[in-house]
Amino acid sequence: MSNFNPGAMLSFDLETTSANPLEARIVTSAIVRIDASGASPWEKMADPGVEIPEAAQKVHGITTEKAREEGEPHEEVLKATVERIRQGWEDGLSLIVFNAAYDLTVLRHLTGNFTVTGTVYDPFVIDKLKDRYRKGKRTLTDLASHYGVRLDNAHAATDDALAAARIAWKQTKIYPELLEMSSEELMEFQAVGYYEMQMEFRRYLENRDRDSSDVHTAWPMRG
Repeated sequence: MSNFNPGAMLSFDLETTSANPLEARIVTSAIVRIDASGASPWEKMADPGVEIPEAAQKVHGITTEKAREEGEPHEEVLKATVERIRQGWEDGLSLIVFNAAYDLTVLRHLTGNFTVTGTVYDPFVIDKLKDRYRKGKRTLTDLASHYGVRLDNAHAATDDALAAARIAWKQTKIYPELLEMSSEELMEFQAVGYYEMQMEFRRYLENRDRDSSDVHTAWPMRG
């Protein structure tokens, strides 16, 4: 794999039925291909085949009724999503995913065999590693504001994907050393850094309350 190229990206976002990636089903899937020809968005609404909980409806605004009436079969949307991601990797594009641990775990859990075969760039993890001690929340909305990029409609999948790509592009301007890393180095930087952050958070919880050892922190939940 070559170095990360902010001019060759495939930005991906899911809106789902649950904050738990091991329970979530797709409600909307969006992929924006960004290359020399510009930005090409693709978005599909799925009928998840289950009731969409009220909490999830409040996040993305899609009701069970709307998904049933307008959504495509869940398995078709899942298959098309995975195919587009794999094609992007084959074309040499980097996959941009804000809080990738969530979205990619959803895909792996739903398919049973999804694997990462190309570069993944997570603006959330990069921000945490490069500006670790900055105070405040780090949701996509917060990062869009911090980096001064557009987020037209938060929790609309295509808008979220575009914002994540814009943040990634801005991060490479602020931290040009990211472009000097090979894809393998960039992936290792994120994976090791993410693991260390999770271990630090676990230790924080244990020190705060010795009875919190059963708190699940393996995968971050969408903010």
